[in-house]
Amino acid sequence: MKLIKTMMMATAMIVAAPLALSTPAMADDFPLVAGDYTTMTGIYLEAGGGTAYATYLATEWKKNQDFAKSKGWISDYKIYYNIDRRDGEPMMYLTQTFPSMPSGAEFEKRNKEWEAFDKRTNAQLDAESGNRAKFRKVTGSMTLQEAKIR
Repeated sequence: MKLIKTMMMATAMIVAAPLALSTPAMADDFPLVAGDYTTMTGIYLEAGGGTAYATYLATEWKKNQDFAKSKGWISDYKIYYNIDRRDGEPMMYLTQTFPSMPSGAEFEKRNKEWEAFDKRTNAQLDAESGNRAKFRKVTGSMTLQEAKIR
């Protein structure tokens, strides 16, 4: 859990890249405006790990996502299966959608609130994440920004 939480928060801090326009005049003519961000984390499931990971997602992961949503840090979260998977692609994706990137100070504030909510030490979170490695592997993540049509 710590890995997913850290990846989500670190990605949110680092990947601040709204749609940029080169001149003010272009802004009036450009048909797209910047929207929300979505982080997608790819997951590979080891043979026989589907039920164990689904149980984790339906309990601990959901609890943490609901907490982040209640705080307004994310607006939505979803789980997707990769139906037309090619060799090497993740089997599933976990997503979190959020309206803006937090500043460094906001990131630290959220981290403290999360630790108070979760009531587990970093050592406990690391151990639990390592236990999940028996049935899942995080294959990477990316952050996308929605482009809305004016």
